[in-house]
Amino acid sequence: MSTTSSIERGARRADPASPPPKRLTVPALRARKGADAEPLVMITAYTARMAQLLDPHCDVLLVGDSLAQVIYGLPSTVPVTLEMMAAHGAAVVRGSAHALVAIDMPFGSYEASPAQAFESAARLLKETGAAAVKLEGGEAMAPTVRFLTERGIPVIGHIGLTPQAVNLLGGYGARGRSEAEAAKIVADGVAIADAGAFMVVIEGVLEPIAIAVTDRIACPTIGIGASAQCDGQVLVGEDMLGLFDRTARFVKRYEDLAGRISAAVEAYAGEVRSRAFPNAEHLYQPRV
Repeated sequence: MSTTSSIERGARRADPASPPPKRLTVPALRARKGADAEPLVMITAYTARMAQLLDPHCDVLLVGDSLAQVIYGLPSTVPVTLEMMAAHGAAVVRGSAHALVAIDMPFGSYEASPAQAFESAARLLKETGAAAVKLEGGEAMAPTVRFLTERGIPVIGHIGLTPQAVNLLGGYGARGRSEAEAAKIVADGVAIADAGAFMVVIEGVLEPIAIAVTDRIACPTIGIGASAQCDGQVLVGEDMLGLFDRTARFVKRYEDLAGRISAAVEAYAGEVRSRAFPNAEHLYQPRV
């Protein structure tokens, strides 16, 4: 009797006759630096099904704490918990097989001390199977980044506009408009990279700042509202797919899924109300 599973071919890990493809690794992604390297593709994912759809096209799936707004309708990322990140991180790992999966460390789970950060990061990696964590902050977080990487936890940094600090920043406007702040952002990027981050996200900064950081550090930079000269780009998947009407200036909408979903549900509702659905092909009849 064949042991080959009847599960759809897209779910290859469930098929014992088809070993899973090898995931991208931290060293492989860290090497993708410079103008001659293929730019890195990163998109956020929060569910297994979305991970299945995004995985073949991405190098990194980021389980972002942006799930606060996208999934839970919260006003900011501040209320996100470790439990929320772990649950969604595990779902994304189960739904993917190719991309490296990284998970945002939520506000309050790493800032107090390097030891707190290690405990939180270790929990996320153990409970999800993800390969890396991402944390926000610049020079002040460099000792924490070093502490984690020296203990075997790969770290992605995040500088510039840091959403977890929205209460301190006073909003989501672009950062680096003063010379002092621009210099600070560059210094933040250098400090985080020197501390061992294998990748640094640069969000919502004036383009010359993103270029300066990209030129100064040895690991890849990932832009989001930064510059095409970064070593890769990231967007919130639901934003670029057009599921939300209001998005940041740096978002390009590649599809209008909100409109298509609305039209599909309108058609379904109309058929239900007219009793056109379900019809014979959707129903079970007694066997003769």
